[in-house]
Amino acid sequence: MTTVDTAAGRHALPDLTGHFGPYGGMYVPETLVTPLLELEAAYREAWSDEGYRNELAAQLRSYAGRPTELYLAERLTRHLGGARIYFKREDLLHTGAHKINNALGQALLAQRMGKTRVIAETGAGQHGIATASVCAKLGLECVIYMGAVDMERQALNVYRMRLSGAEVRGVQAGQRTLKEAINEAIRDWVTNVRSTHYVLGSALGAHPYPMMVRNFHKIIGEETRRQIQEAEGRLPDELIACVGGGSNAIGFFFDFLEEPDVRLVGVEAGGHGLSLGEHAARFEGGRLGVLQGCKTFILQNEEGQIGLTHSVSAGLDYAAIGPEHAYYRDCGRIQFAYATDRDALEAFRTCARLEGIIPALESSHALACVMKRAPEMDPDSLLVVNLSGRGDKDVQQASRLIEAGSGGES
Repeated sequence: MTTVDTAAGRHALPDLTGHFGPYGGMYVPETLVTPLLELEAAYREAWSDEGYRNELAAQLRSYAGRPTELYLAERLTRHLGGARIYFKREDLLHTGAHKINNALGQALLAQRMGKTRVIAETGAGQHGIATASVCAKLGLECVIYMGAVDMERQALNVYRMRLSGAEVRGVQAGQRTLKEAINEAIRDWVTNVRSTHYVLGSALGAHPYPMMVRNFHKIIGEETRRQIQEAEGRLPDELIACVGGGSNAIGFFFDFLEEPDVRLVGVEAGGHGLSLGEHAARFEGGRLGVLQGCKTFILQNEEGQIGLTHSVSAGLDYAAIGPEHAYYRDCGRIQFAYATDRDALEAFRTCARLEGIIPALESSHALACVMKRAPEMDPDSLLVVNLSGRGDKDVQQASRLIEAGSGGES
């Protein structure tokens, strides 16, 4: 297995221009260059300030609920045979997913910068509710942009955001999903940059966002390393996580990048299949391009126009992948697979029936990979999957799809 191809390892990336090899960077209108440079400076100052780090750690404990548990899925392990399966339980966090790690970090940074208004985009709604909740706690004005299609399939989270005091603005342009929500959030930020901080929700976009979001989420992998050593006396053989933009996955993987004996697998959304417009698996037909401030792998048509995407999971339904994932895929350090809608729905149902845990449809893509991978592994092997969110938000949608036959017979 290839190790990290930099002299100083994972901590050397991104470089001073925000690049992970050829990926990343800052491809934005001139009006956003200065705000991004100011944000990078403010972030680096805060990250080096023990007071800020202590406040974030305290809020992650008392408000978010860290550390999250590492749970041995005994019945799923017996059902599948092969590797012993552990869940990293990010679904136990306040607001229901890993997203609150980043929302807290960025909201505290916004407050430190003197910003009184926060905006965010959301697909599945988990980043939106995390941001809305943190803004309610800190007394910050909050506006969330969400595609109209996603608002329909994640109606519960829309209500939760509004209940927390956020204004939710539906986006009717294009596919009316995550890409369009990000476009509208960027337009808002350009207009209101003096008073407003944009809490970007994944490890993508223009520098410094991929770096910041990764660093706010790397606590996931740090806890996992400590917990698996306490439980088993050694490191795992394999880590698996779903990948949309890639925030939960890079946070989960980061502490293991220099452990060549630990296999890292990111699982993209295979949708209905691998025809363009039917999936969101960027490494299955995508190519290098620039989208929303970042150079990375993107699904595009023959003319270079951003391709249509599809996933049963709103949080994975996006045409680009985070630049750090693209870099480590080139290095051979992170491998990528995909799971179809049908695979994810079957994993969703199996996990609920065997473990009494209802996973988010995003996380169900990772579980679908686990269901294929675990039986191939030795019984002494250790496989850890990041359960990035809980599935309360997805129950009605999953029920409709399963009853309609999209996920197999009920």
